[in-house]
Amino acid sequence: MIKKLGVAALSAGLIFSGISVTAASADGNNQMNNSSNNGDKTKNIIYMIPDGFNADYATNYRHFKGEDAVWDNHLKGMYSTYSADSNITDSAAAGTAMSTGVKTNNGTIGLDSDGNPKQTILEASQDKDMSTGLVATSTITHATPAAFGAHVEDRNNETEIARQLIDNEIDVLLGGGKNNFIPESEGGNQTEVNVLQQAEEQGYQLVENRNQLLEADIDLDSENLLGLFADDALAPEMHRNTEEEPSLAEMTQTAIDTLKNDEDGFFLMVEGSQIDWAGHDNDAAWAMTDVGAFEAAVQEAINFAKEDGNTLVVGGDHETGGMTAGANGSGTANPELLHSVTATGENIAAELNDDRSNTSEVVSEYTDMEFSEEEIQSIQEAEDPKSAINAVISAKANVGWTSTNHTGVDIPVYAYGPGSDQFSGSLDNTDLPKIIAEAAGIELGGEISQNQPDDMKYTIKSGDTLFEIGLKYNYLWTTLQEINQFPNPHLIYPGDEVYFK
Repeated sequence: MIKKLGVAALSAGLIFSGISVTAASADGNNQMNNSSNNGDKTKNIIYMIPDGFNADYATNYRHFKGEDAVWDNHLKGMYSTYSADSNITDSAAAGTAMSTGVKTNNGTIGLDSDGNPKQTILEASQDKDMSTGLVATSTITHATPAAFGAHVEDRNNETEIARQLIDNEIDVLLGGGKNNFIPESEGGNQTEVNVLQQAEEQGYQLVENRNQLLEADIDLDSENLLGLFADDALAPEMHRNTEEEPSLAEMTQTAIDTLKNDEDGFFLMVEGSQIDWAGHDNDAAWAMTDVGAFEAAVQEAINFAKEDGNTLVVGGDHETGGMTAGANGSGTANPELLHSVTATGENIAAELNDDRSNTSEVVSEYTDMEFSEEEIQSIQEAEDPKSAINAVISAKANVGWTSTNHTGVDIPVYAYGPGSDQFSGSLDNTDLPKIIAEAAGIELGGEISQNQPDDMKYTIKSGDTLFEIGLKYNYLWTTLQEINQFPNPHLIYPGDEVYFK
């Protein structure tokens, strides 16, 4: 594994643990011995986060699938999700609580409510010489993955988050967001710095499509893995070009296969990011298909935990959209009807012509549901046709919505394997990383290994290079060049001063 540096500065609940397994019961249900881990410490941690998911998503998905989901036999408790400044959290504050065990304000990444950087469980794992990874279907710099590997006041500062993720030398980074790593001169979002170039100089192997990912063979003793499969977020599951973009399950499997050879163990966070986005859009079909993609990723993690016998698999964050199982006074819920929907509401709306005279033809192309004249008219006359399409489709399936934002309801905790009883009862999201840390023998809450000088400057010594100074103090050399306006990073001299933000 490449030398790990300390960090520069930094969402419904799924907790599966698998230290050892017992034989499956005769009826085929994998009921685990959850009572004890015989004093053993968990070696590996896989933190599974279905962003925006809660019990109503779980209920609707069970009907959509037609059978139990992989997590249904392992419900243990519930936990609260409020942030430091609101009864309704966002993903930044929720991710920070779930990574650090500390509440913070909405919009804040890896800092407490007073702005102090707090150590994340990923960073604490690095301190224990464990390998680390982040996987998401959003940009890899989005709020939830960022909350495990960065510290910033504003979750929208994704270019700074990109710099910090690379500074922190997280071994595996897989998701979207290439534009946040490249400079504006190359069509990206970085003002000056080429973080992608810096990553490659630091030993990251870049992969940009599914085949490259599946063929990647990374030796963590000498290289890391950076997978950026889209300029922005990956496509929703139902629109994904499977030749270009890997599935969440494939990214999860590759991350595990890459990290599992570290004899010190590994920490991996996997987020099903777009369940949340579907909730914001009140798009029931998108929600169910992306829950399905997340379940496939959970299955990969469970398969590894069973085989490995020494792995804790975990997750969670908040609910989005106020989804209900049943709506509009109906006596039934029919999410299974959503199988006929082949595009998100946004994509369907994009096919409408200017006067929306083709509404009937377009909605018929992307679903085999029958729409009444009144329903077609509601789409044609709507100020927002996307929302109108989603409302009609949700009503057909009797899936209800109460919000287009997050809600403050408690989230279910599911647990798999020995030690899972620790997640029983009524918890708070800040309890999750503490329980995980205890199970794995990790000291959470330590000092962040950010070796920045107290006086915010460093006096260059003979033989120093800007690259080495950046490594020592957790800065990209290109960031230091930008801050100090060095015309040539190779021409620095003893006695010169390097300043830090």
